[in-house]
Amino acid sequence: MGVTKHDRIAKEIAEKKGTEYHPHKGVDIRTPKQAIEVEVDPSKFKEGLAQLRNSTKACYLAVPNDLVKEAKEAATGTGVGIMNAHGTIKKRAH
Repeated sequence: MGVTKHDRIAKEIAEKKGTEYHPHKGVDIRTPKQAIEVEVDPSKFKEGLAQLRNSTKACYLAVPNDLVKEAKEAATGTGVGIMNAHGTIKKRAH
Protein backbone atom coordinates (compact mmCIF):
# COMPACT_ATOMS: atom_id res chain seq x y z
CA MET A 1 0.00 0.00 0.00
CA GLY A 2 1.33 3.45 -0.95
CA VAL A 3 1.52 6.58 1.11
CA THR A 4 -1.95 7.79 2.04
CA LYS A 5 -3.19 11.38 1.79
CA HIS A 6 -3.24 11.43 5.61
CA ASP A 7 0.41 10.32 5.83
CA ARG A 8 1.51 12.78 3.14
CA ILE A 9 -0.12 15.73 4.96
CA ALA A 10 1.17 14.63 8.37
CA LYS A 11 4.74 14.19 7.11
CA GLU A 12 4.74 17.59 5.37
CA ILE A 13 3.47 19.42 8.46
CA ALA A 14 5.83 17.53 10.80
CA GLU A 15 8.77 18.45 8.59
CA LYS A 16 7.72 22.12 8.54
CA LYS A 17 7.40 22.08 12.33
CA GLY A 18 10.79 20.39 12.78
CA THR A 19 9.37 17.32 14.49
CA GLU A 20 8.25 13.77 13.72
CA TYR A 21 4.98 12.26 12.59
CA HIS A 22 3.70 9.63 15.06
CA PRO A 23 1.51 7.38 12.89
CA HIS A 24 0.62 4.69 15.40
CA LYS A 25 -0.14 6.16 18.80
CA GLY A 26 -1.68 9.35 20.12
CA VAL A 27 -1.73 12.72 18.40
CA ASP A 28 -0.14 12.66 14.93
CA ILE A 29 2.23 15.62 15.34
CA ARG A 30 3.56 17.01 18.63
CA THR A 31 5.66 20.13 19.03
CA PRO A 32 6.59 21.81 22.32
CA LYS A 33 3.58 24.13 21.94
CA GLN A 34 1.16 22.37 19.57
CA ALA A 35 -0.72 19.10 19.20
CA ILE A 36 -1.83 18.50 15.61
CA GLU A 37 -4.21 15.75 14.51
CA VAL A 38 -4.58 15.13 10.76
CA GLU A 39 -7.97 14.13 9.36
CA VAL A 40 -8.80 13.72 5.67
CA ASP A 41 -12.36 12.42 6.07
CA PRO A 42 -15.09 14.74 7.43
CA SER A 43 -16.81 11.77 9.10
CA LYS A 44 -13.69 11.40 11.29
CA PHE A 45 -13.51 15.04 12.48
CA LYS A 46 -15.22 14.15 15.79
CA GLU A 47 -12.64 11.40 16.41
CA GLY A 48 -9.82 13.82 15.65
CA LEU A 49 -11.25 16.41 18.02
CA ALA A 50 -11.61 13.74 20.74
CA GLN A 51 -7.97 12.71 20.21
CA LEU A 52 -6.93 16.28 21.08
CA ARG A 53 -9.20 16.62 24.12
CA ASN A 54 -6.62 15.82 26.81
CA SER A 55 -3.74 17.86 25.43
CA THR A 56 -2.52 20.89 27.37
CA LYS A 57 -0.94 22.37 24.22
CA ALA A 58 -2.59 24.49 21.51
CA CYS A 59 -4.63 21.92 19.58
CA TYR A 60 -5.13 21.88 15.83
CA LEU A 61 -7.01 19.73 13.37
CA ALA A 62 -5.13 19.67 10.05
CA VAL A 63 -7.31 18.95 7.01
CA PRO A 64 -7.10 19.09 3.21
CA ASN A 65 -7.69 22.60 1.84
CA ASP A 66 -11.14 21.76 0.49
CA LEU A 67 -12.33 20.66 3.96
CA VAL A 68 -11.22 23.73 5.96
CA LYS A 69 -14.74 25.23 6.10
CA GLU A 70 -16.29 21.95 7.28
CA ALA A 71 -13.54 21.48 9.86
CA LYS A 72 -14.09 25.00 11.22
CA GLU A 73 -17.77 24.20 11.67
CA ALA A 74 -16.99 20.88 13.38
CA ALA A 75 -14.55 22.59 15.76
CA THR A 76 -16.89 25.44 16.75
CA GLY A 77 -16.93 25.82 20.53
CA THR A 78 -14.10 23.34 21.15
CA GLY A 79 -11.13 25.72 21.27
CA VAL A 80 -9.40 23.58 18.64
CA GLY A 81 -7.83 25.46 15.75
CA ILE A 82 -7.75 24.45 12.09
CA MET A 83 -4.76 24.12 9.76
CA ASN A 84 -4.78 23.40 6.06
CA ALA A 85 -2.78 20.57 4.46
CA HIS A 86 0.37 22.71 4.44
CA GLY A 87 0.24 23.66 8.12
CA THR A 88 -1.11 27.18 7.58
CA ILE A 89 -3.37 28.20 10.46
CA LYS A 90 -6.89 28.97 9.20
CA LYS A 91 -8.49 29.27 12.66
CA ARG A 92 -6.35 29.93 15.70
CA ALA A 93 -6.64 27.61 18.71
CA HIS A 94 -7.66 29.17 22.02
